[in-house]
Amino acid sequence: MYSLWYTFVFSGPRRGEMCALPWPEVSLDALWLHISAQMVEVAYRQYGEAPKAESVRTNWLSLDHGEVLSRWQDQETKELNEWAGVEARVESDRVWTHENGEPLHPDWVSRRFKRLVELSGLPPVRLHDLRHISATPALLGKADVKVVQERLGHSSQQITSDAYSSVLPEMMRTEAESTLSVVPREVAYDVHQKLEIAPNAFRSNVAVLFAHGARYTGNTWVVGPQTGPRAPLLGEIHTVGRGQEHAADAALKWIRDHCASQGLEILRIEDLNDQYPEDQRPHFALLRFFITRPERPDVSQRGAPASPSLRSGGSRSRADRRC
Repeated sequence: MYSLWYTFVFSGPRRGEMCALPWPEVSLDALWLHISAQMVEVAYRQYGEAPKAESVRTNWLSLDHGEVLSRWQDQETKELNEWAGVEARVESDRVWTHENGEPLHPDWVSRRFKRLVELSGLPPVRLHDLRHISATPALLGKADVKVVQERLGHSSQQITSDAYSSVLPEMMRTEAESTLSVVPREVAYDVHQKLEIAPNAFRSNVAVLFAHGARYTGNTWVVGPQTGPRAPLLGEIHTVGRGQEHAADAALKWIRDHCASQGLEILRIEDLNDQYPEDQRPHFALLRFFITRPERPDVSQRGAPASPSLRSGGSRSRADRRC
């Protein structure tokens, strides 16, 4: 059930919504899941119904989330194949089921989660609290309240603001810095190796680059992006300035200019300078870029793959595999 708990934490759905979610409403290629139904329990009997209009929504998934669901789909298919020919096998298109394909009951999910918490020895937490856990780091990570509202399926932005008012002071403290981070700054740099992002750097149309800056000598910094810790440099610039902020600004301008010239789009930029020990920060800088190619998944065509699969051979629903 790891993939189920992962989705609760990082996507913030309701219990009944996850029990009702079918595979055709999930795209492991375009990285989204569409919530348009929920299971309601009355005296332990389940009833399917459409959620409120504002709760029908499409939640976008991270690359890691897509890989988690991809591994779960493989595991679920393997388990179902082991039940082939057994009368107790249930044909269901639900994302989360028991080993025989039987859909999960909402109350069973809650009881299972409660038992796992007890076995972990951690302080008590309810399943519904994972929904709050999902929203809080998103807001602290500078996500817009409106975006969080739509992801959670709240009927109004006011409900989201009231529910998470405890994190608003921290959001206000970071507001000034986050506003400045999107304003382009004129930073001079010399290109020593032209930036090239190879097509194989993109997974599901998204490439993740880590731009490292290191003080070379005096006030000269060397900056180069990589796709991973041991991956080769994709380019290199030198810039003269004081402190890691200058190196970060140079990396930001360089990669922004490159993306603009190549028709690429920067989805998100994360400042990871605090990953270094405090005594090393004057000598190093680190940014993470999420870059997408111009192709966009069409949410209106939810059943059709819109981009290369996370895995070789593509990802298919269980129904497709049976066919």
